[in-house]
Amino acid sequence: MLKFQHIEYLLALALVPVLLVLFIAVLQWKKSRIKKIGDPRLVKELMKGYSRLKFIFKFAIALVGLVFLVAGTANLQKPGEMEKVNRVGVDVIIALDVSKSMLADDIKPSRLERARQLVTRLVDKMQNNRIGLVLFAGRAYMQMPLTLDHAAAKMYIQNANPETVPGQGTVIGEALRVSNTAFNSKERKYKAIVLISDGEDHDPEALKMTQMLSQNGVMVNTVGIGTPEGVPLYDKTTNQLRKDAQGNAIITKLNEAELQQLADQTKGIYVHLEDVNTAVDEITAQLNTIEQTAVGDQSFINYKNYFQWFLATALLFLFVELCIPERKFNVK
Repeated sequence: MLKFQHIEYLLALALVPVLLVLFIAVLQWKKSRIKKIGDPRLVKELMKGYSRLKFIFKFAIALVGLVFLVAGTANLQKPGEMEKVNRVGVDVIIALDVSKSMLADDIKPSRLERARQLVTRLVDKMQNNRIGLVLFAGRAYMQMPLTLDHAAAKMYIQNANPETVPGQGTVIGEALRVSNTAFNSKERKYKAIVLISDGEDHDPEALKMTQMLSQNGVMVNTVGIGTPEGVPLYDKTTNQLRKDAQGNAIITKLNEAELQQLADQTKGIYVHLEDVNTAVDEITAQLNTIEQTAVGDQSFINYKNYFQWFLATALLFLFVELCIPERKFNVK
């Protein structure tokens, strides 16, 4: 199936009707100016070398060239052949907290940025595992189902931010529930969740979910980001201190106790994120204790790109437009 790699670039095609309107306005303006110059016969004689049709034709060619240029930058693609990839590993869902409290900078450069660094390195360490991604704040969403396409996983991780998930809060229970939907419900092993959060809001549903996950053979490993002392939370757009309904500064703190309890319920581990490499080693070592199975997925070998044809056509049209004069030939 053909698709555009950068479909957002096609928004530039909205310029086409705008340019058409402007061009028609220019034609009308030229016509009115000619009428104001003087005697129509004299003006016609003075302008006998000018070709209105060529002017319109040149614009049409340039407009078509622009359309091909935009299509070229959007890069039309066709998936290549698919191959079956089989490896021995486990299924791992990474549940990442993207609530606004994760923008706090008690961990430099911020809790969220450090979390993204952790997940990116963790993905590199789990080459044989299928990986999925759940983002959560006030709600939880399956951002990427289980796959062996680790490059796609890292792309989604780098784009994760508070705007990705509407609503604020830290619904850990829902994040665990959504994560569990990605697994094969018929299996009671080979499954793990890596939950990364500051655990700020106490979620009573989370403990209920870990009990069910434990019965289904899912290991939950938790990573705490932040400091127990916490820091004031600032609005990044206004750089103003955020306050509660009573006018007090909002202090965002790491809730280690809840995250530790969630991990203990499923025989997982809790890691307080300080050094990224150390945390990655601890988590991967724990995941390696899980019994592994053959995991399969279908991956595209490559994509066939067609952008070069569109760009070449665009350049051809623009070159032709430059070569066509607006004057008539053989004018005496």
